[in-house]
Amino acid sequence: MYAASVGMGALRTSFQMLFDAVKSVQEENTMFQHLLGEIKSTLDSLQPLIKDIEKYNSKEGLQNYAIQMEEGAKLVQKCSKVGVWRKHKYANELHQLNKSLRRVFDVLKLQGVRDARETLVSLRNIETELSRIEESLKIKNIQQTVVKCSSAVPEPPSVTVGLDFPLKELKMKLLKDEKVSMLVLTAAGGCGKTTLAKMFCQDQEVKDTFKNNIFFVNISKKPNLDLIVHELYQRKGSELPAFENEVMAANWLQQFLKESRQNPLLFVLDDVWSGSESLLEKFDQFKFSNYKILVTSRFAFPRFGSPYHLARLNDEDAMALFHYSASLEDMSSYTYEDLSRKIIKRCKGCPLAIALVGRSLRGQPIEIWQKRVVEWCKGSSILDSDKDLLACLQSSLDALDKEKAIIKECFLDLGSFPEDQRIAAAALIDMWAELYGLDEEILTIANLHELTVRSLANLVVTRHEREADGYYTEHFITQHDMLRELAIHEASQDPIEHRKRLFINICGDKLPKWWTEQKYQAIKARLLSISTDGDFSAKWPNMQVPKAEVLVLNFQTKNYALPEFVEKMDKLKVLILNNYGSLPAELDNFELLGSLPNLKRIRLERISIPSISNLKQLKSLQKISFFMCDIGQGLVQILDALPNLVELNIDYCHDLVQLPANLCDLGHLKKLSITNCHKLSALPADIGKLVNLEVLRLRSCAELLELPRSIRNLKVLNFLDIADCFSVEELPEDIGAMCSMEKINVSQCSRLKELPASVMDLQQLNEVICDEETKTLWEPFLPFLTNIHIKVIKEDINLNWLNKLPP
Repeated sequence: MYAASVGMGALRTSFQMLFDAVKSVQEENTMFQHLLGEIKSTLDSLQPLIKDIEKYNSKEGLQNYAIQMEEGAKLVQKCSKVGVWRKHKYANELHQLNKSLRRVFDVLKLQGVRDARETLVSLRNIETELSRIEESLKIKNIQQTVVKCSSAVPEPPSVTVGLDFPLKELKMKLLKDEKVSMLVLTAAGGCGKTTLAKMFCQDQEVKDTFKNNIFFVNISKKPNLDLIVHELYQRKGSELPAFENEVMAANWLQQFLKESRQNPLLFVLDDVWSGSESLLEKFDQFKFSNYKILVTSRFAFPRFGSPYHLARLNDEDAMALFHYSASLEDMSSYTYEDLSRKIIKRCKGCPLAIALVGRSLRGQPIEIWQKRVVEWCKGSSILDSDKDLLACLQSSLDALDKEKAIIKECFLDLGSFPEDQRIAAAALIDMWAELYGLDEEILTIANLHELTVRSLANLVVTRHEREADGYYTEHFITQHDMLRELAIHEASQDPIEHRKRLFINICGDKLPKWWTEQKYQAIKARLLSISTDGDFSAKWPNMQVPKAEVLVLNFQTKNYALPEFVEKMDKLKVLILNNYGSLPAELDNFELLGSLPNLKRIRLERISIPSISNLKQLKSLQKISFFMCDIGQGLVQILDALPNLVELNIDYCHDLVQLPANLCDLGHLKKLSITNCHKLSALPADIGKLVNLEVLRLRSCAELLELPRSIRNLKVLNFLDIADCFSVEELPEDIGAMCSMEKINVSQCSRLKELPASVMDLQQLNEVICDEETKTLWEPFLPFLTNIHIKVIKEDINLNWLNKLPP
């Protein structure tokens, strides 16, 4: 009690110092006179409430706050010496200080002195702000770290919605499973992670288990282990000397954990950022009974075990939260309910978005509600009307520092694709290879995993196998619509003609006014994406995009014509056409591509391949991919125009019965992938002419009966994949002549009953992927193939992702 009393006296003295400094500088300095007057007014209001805190004997570090108040007085005095050229900078800082003081006043006025603890948390906000100003005045770009270890379990909001089931699952995973010591609770910003963690701490079963040994620690971007450990010991009523380095802090943390192991112990590490793995390791280094750690983060930290992904709210819970936030209990009219449903649909189950939008509409006339819905229907983003939500979501991007700049660029590129549609990883592989030089496919997949770990996207693999073999056709990205809108918002900050990426979304025939009026002579974007819906029928206006390297065209109509301005996009390297309609679309103007000297990659999805008799040679084209296309006879003419093709991918093209003979004339082809084409029954007899072929993938071609004998001539082929080719009964007799073969996948080839003796000649073969049944076929040859390693995999087809997509 004595220490608290002394601390309180010091706080009042320091507060008076700040008050006097503001008054003095205001009288002497006319530059900041108005702002200092506002701060003085705030301090006048705050002063009697500060005095009332003396009645409470807090151990929350009042002396520390007093020191910060003194520093605040010094900082205000420094403002008297600021030159005119720096007026704007410090005016902003003083404005932020006043806002911080006003927040303290509002909390004290609202809660009175009944809750001294919340008051002190608010005072800590002053400490943060003053420290930030101090660093700014020293012209250092060092972000102040704030870590708070609550001396009591924090209370969740008075009303929570949709978290009862996740709470039950958290308890099952963390309390019931003895093997789990640390659990990462992950989701995008604003999804309710911290609220759920607070509910977990306040749950009666949890409190009965851990009693007074529950520690709730807020972690910032740059965690300060020194401060964390001091806070922990202060909670225990102990004082520690200052640490000379982090090693000493880590040693004291070890001591703390050893002393606490006699009783159940729970740590909640809230808002942990990427790059904090070493901090998590320090907390997780000891394993003892009933020691549990719950981590909340936008990042999954997979190295610490399987995370718990917090899902968005369902429609019923979303409506309940919106009703509460907008105070709709007394508004039961059909009009309000109808508008509420439209607003909820736009918020996409994001609790923060629902709460913020609901609060912004609380008490507003019906016309304001209608205006908001009309704006959204016209394509306006919810982020344009709610800056708090925008700031929250932007914080997910702030973590992408210079070392992760490429990840942010990749995130922004996801705005190229329509809302509520899965994004093929194969399309991103093509885009990022040319935009960012990610020539190895695994680099793109690694970036997608990085985005998933950061809760900025979700990588879904529809077929899981233990061994990755470069087959990414069944990898897809899904994304919360709020995050997609964030990508579009961030990419749209510059003027249209100067944007790095330009996203154009067209409803019906309503083209942007700037485009129809030809407002800009040239647009500098490297990435251009144009999305149209099923009602689009307009003619394309001209557009000059001389620097565009990637063009993404998304559409839903049965017939689609390439814009005529495409033939003037001389720097275009990647063309991606995505038809999101139910059937393959007829494509016109394909011949325009013959005018593009740098076009390297084409990806067509749900396209009926046109027959073009006079298509110019696309000499620079290296890769072309067909996904769910009608191949027809058009493939013959297209292949004739691709003399330098290196990679050909054909996937889920159900009308493909046989490959055209001119395929074998592609002398530069290195990778041929024909997958999920169930009617394909035979390969061209002369496939052996593809002497530069390195990868031949024929996965899931159910009616393929055999491999041509000429395959023996593929001397540089290093990977043959015939997984799920159920009808193949034998391998070519001379397969042993394929002297460069290093890897073969024969899993689920159920009719394959024996192997030819020549497999003994595959001396470079070091990996066989198979199932339990086909494994037995290889066992007699193991004494002759000394370098071989057999990997037995179990197929795991994941169809859950289909539930997240529209019909």
